[in-house]
Amino acid sequence: MTSAINVANSSLDVDFENRAEQPNTSFKALIQQIKEDWIAHGRDWVKPGFRAVAVHRFGVWRMGVKSKVLRAPLSLLYRMMYHKVRNTYGIELPYTVKLGRRVIVEHQGNIVVHGNCVLGDDTIIRQGVTLGLRHLDRPLDAPILGNRVNVGAGAKLFGKITIGDNVNVGANAVVLIDVPPNSTVVGIPARIIKSKADSLV
Repeated sequence: MTSAINVANSSLDVDFENRAEQPNTSFKALIQQIKEDWIAHGRDWVKPGFRAVAVHRFGVWRMGVKSKVLRAPLSLLYRMMYHKVRNTYGIELPYTVKLGRRVIVEHQGNIVVHGNCVLGDDTIIRQGVTLGLRHLDRPLDAPILGNRVNVGAGAKLFGKITIGDNVNVGANAVVLIDVPPNSTVVGIPARIIKSKADSLV
């Protein structure tokens, strides 16, 4: 059983921080990326989640504009749109978040994502989700989510923890620990109730 757990935990050593897609500075690439997000959100451009992701993409893209003179008005536009999304829809998704492809923000309201978070490809987060710091004396610590992570409504993930690929986080769970891939976590504090490693025992 110990060896099985070690196998699962060793897979957490993957450098998730470098797995989020690196931004392309071309405007054409920005449009293509936003189109992909639009498709992922059901081709509904009025969805708050899609708008939040689109604003994030724009915020990342404008940082690639080397001329400060040209970037200044783009930054002003970004801040206006960011505040609009935050204050109207209750979705805080700063441009410093490393966002993978086809990330879906379902519904709206009380969604807070720490600026140092990493969200892998095809991740889903829902209303009431907080991805943030755990200790005030470690303000830069933030969760790192792998690919295809499904975060239930009201879930809270705190601190510098790593969530593996294909993890399901139950609604209202409070996650304070690393979670191996292919697992399900529920409860306060969250506990792992299902893991692929169990099948190796």
